[in-house]
Amino acid sequence: MVKVGILLSGCGVNDGSEIHEAVLTMLALDKLGAQRICLAPNIEQCDVVDHFSGIAVTETRNVLIESARIARGEISDLATVSAADMDAVILPGGFGAARNLSDFAGAGAAARVQPEVFSFLQDMHRAQKPIGAICIAPAVVALALGEFNPLLTIGNDPATAAVLESCGARHQDCSVYDIVVDQSNRIVTTPAYMLGPGLKEISQGIDKLVCRIVEMAV
Repeated sequence: MVKVGILLSGCGVNDGSEIHEAVLTMLALDKLGAQRICLAPNIEQCDVVDHFSGIAVTETRNVLIESARIARGEISDLATVSAADMDAVILPGGFGAARNLSDFAGAGAAARVQPEVFSFLQDMHRAQKPIGAICIAPAVVALALGEFNPLLTIGNDPATAAVLESCGARHQDCSVYDIVVDQSNRIVTTPAYMLGPGLKEISQGIDKLVCRIVEMAV
């Protein structure tokens, strides 16, 4: 059975993982008979947002603990796993990817990837294990693997694409229904909610991404 990691960044689009994208990824993996391994770094969130008002609030939350909500408690601390434990990994989007897994939301091209995430993605790439990234999560891949000039997509936003290219990535415009595959780097990306507009649209790109990742991991 193919083992696919799902690297989460909290719970909720505004300060963590985009829940729809994460659950659709899990569903697609389940339909293909793949085993999922949810994981997240055991760190404090960059900030906390009230998802009803959309306003940042003055409280602290932990990325691993919040991610456990999506994983129904079945989740591992990223520090306790390695590339040897899985055949592939997928990063759902949400602002957590750009605020917790990296500081891309604030720093742009000067951003850094959280150290454990950086080491993990480097190890997965070194082992030639497939990496999938959804929505804004390709920014984390661009930052972590920019030296390898990965081909990826965040949809068709010229400003964001230009920033990713300044990090070493090669951007390709893509519709919400499709994927971009970098065969040499074994990276698959899809825009999802970078384009929207809803579940039935983003599910098509996510299904294609998961299918290709599983095929590459076999």
